[in-house]
Amino acid sequence: MSLRSVHIVALGSECPGGVGPGDETAGPGQFQGGLLWSYLGHGARELDPNSVTPSRLPLNPAFMEYQSRVFGDVRVMVRDCPSWDLLDSDWASVRSVVEQADIVVIKYSVNDKLAFQQVRNVYAPRLRPLLRHWGVPVILVAVGARLNDEGPPCTCPLCASDWSSCVPHSEGLQLSRDLGATYLELPSLNNFFVGRYFGSVLEYFMIQCLKQKAKERPDKRRGHRFNEPRPPHLDQPARLPPVRVEESTFSQDLQWLLERGVQFADVAFYAGDSGKELGWAHASVLCAISPYFRQLLVGRQAWERPVSRCTCRDRDGPHSLLSTWDGGIDDLPRADGHPPGHLSRLVVKDPLLCLCLWETLMFLYRGAWEWEYLEEAIAEKLKNPLAVAQLMDRIRSFVGREKCCVSVCSASVLQAMAVLVCAEMYQVKRLQHLCEVCVCAYLQSMPSRELASMGISVIRLLKKAKCHNADQLYVWLLHFIANNYLIFSHKPDFLELSDEEREQVERLRWPSRGYLQELSEYQQRRRQIRKSRCSIM
Repeated sequence: MSLRSVHIVALGSECPGGVGPGDETAGPGQFQGGLLWSYLGHGARELDPNSVTPSRLPLNPAFMEYQSRVFGDVRVMVRDCPSWDLLDSDWASVRSVVEQADIVVIKYSVNDKLAFQQVRNVYAPRLRPLLRHWGVPVILVAVGARLNDEGPPCTCPLCASDWSSCVPHSEGLQLSRDLGATYLELPSLNNFFVGRYFGSVLEYFMIQCLKQKAKERPDKRRGHRFNEPRPPHLDQPARLPPVRVEESTFSQDLQWLLERGVQFADVAFYAGDSGKELGWAHASVLCAISPYFRQLLVGRQAWERPVSRCTCRDRDGPHSLLSTWDGGIDDLPRADGHPPGHLSRLVVKDPLLCLCLWETLMFLYRGAWEWEYLEEAIAEKLKNPLAVAQLMDRIRSFVGREKCCVSVCSASVLQAMAVLVCAEMYQVKRLQHLCEVCVCAYLQSMPSRELASMGISVIRLLKKAKCHNADQLYVWLLHFIANNYLIFSHKPDFLELSDEEREQVERLRWPSRGYLQELSEYQQRRRQIRKSRCSIM
């Protein structure tokens, strides 16, 4: 088995004081009593820092390199620098060393608070983006026993001075969170804490590192040694072409009808207090959107005033927002020279509704669903939140529900095609596109088993779409047949396709002919290998 390796970069000193700024390099003795040297044991040996091998680059002079073996055949290479100050001279090379690391170990002494503050305030902000970018596991180790660690600290001047020089557990834990590191505290560097406590955590990360490297190696499975063939790759089927629908102009058309279609209006509104004409509307639109208007305009007894569910009360007492004209509903000549006709005249008895009748009618003509826009328009006009809330409740009372929505019932394919034929006959393009979307959605939602057994002929749907100029549906059905080639090619009506259609389906078919041929060859080779193995057995 080939040797495997793990690269560890160690930063900081586990001893109080560490290596001073005046020292150029760390001596061998400073490492031999350190954390990682103690973990590696007697097998650790130093390497020449000036040597350059194909596997590593020249090191920063601040680093000392030594190595050993763990797990029998795993080589551990450590690059250790006990002095942070020595790293300031060439931070670019420090970045390259950290970039090559599999594990980073940061050490500090709990009895050297000044060194800890330097690490936390100066060097940790530099390392944090590097470590997060490369995703290197980090172990933060606090070494040493704190003074007065048992019980509350003494308040005498001597003990207080010693206690203030120690790094508390909370600060070390916070630094580990900032670095995304695993936090450890070692009271001493004896065999128990170094070998079992620190060693178990370090070995866990080494095992994870080796597993990750094993995944990145080329796959050497047993089957490949026997020259087993690989199955052919099946590409995904081509995406079905989209069916686009024109935007609805229903709201704009009704708004135009309200603003400019006065010659078609058959409902007139008048103010209850002054009798002033407020506006015109259309009974068909009002009755379609509001059961209150439907009862008011086309009820069996049109002279009866429907009672609103709101709490509005006028001076006369009845609970009503609107009422028919008290003088009857005689047909009178219209203003502005419009021809006479059947006219329903309504009296608006609520003063708030009189002020905001136009906004209310605009809301109804847009489909009675834009409640937010209605509330904004009323608030801009009334300038009174209480009045706005009261009028919104009254509008809800004659609309008959909190919010109106348009629901589309799911139609079958044959019903949608029947409507499509009528839409094409009367040149209603948007309705035709909606029918195309309905057919596509219905077919696409069906599982393969239902497609194979359904009584509807997709080929005949294709012919019908072409006959009635449903171009989008025609192209979509061609791709749909090609994507489900194995299902439709075995049906008798597949022969009804024209030569051009069949050529296009064959070109887009899934799975392709090439894949089926490769699959057949693969299965044949598999059978031959199995026979040869059986004969050997």
